[in-house]
Amino acid sequence: MKAHWLDRPGAARRAWIAFAVVLSASVLAQLFIAVEPHFAAEGWFGMPAVVGVGACAAMVLFAKLVGAMLKRRDDYYGDGSGE
Repeated sequence: MKAHWLDRPGAARRAWIAFAVVLSASVLAQLFIAVEPHFAAEGWFGMPAVVGVGACAAMVLFAKLVGAMLKRRDDYYGDGSGE
């Protein structure tokens, strides 16, 4: 069976670099595209990227909070002896 491309050595690092290049290009595109903001903060350089990173961080923190609230002890289902 053929190995997945992410299993190859260095593939994850190359993927992170590619993501960083795409993010940088999308932020730099704001220099060449006229922005028509509805609010003052929308016109700030790089604001969509800041909002995206903030939203991602908020989702991760919320998921950790929900995980902590729903977590059960390791022996929640018993010790496996069938009793």
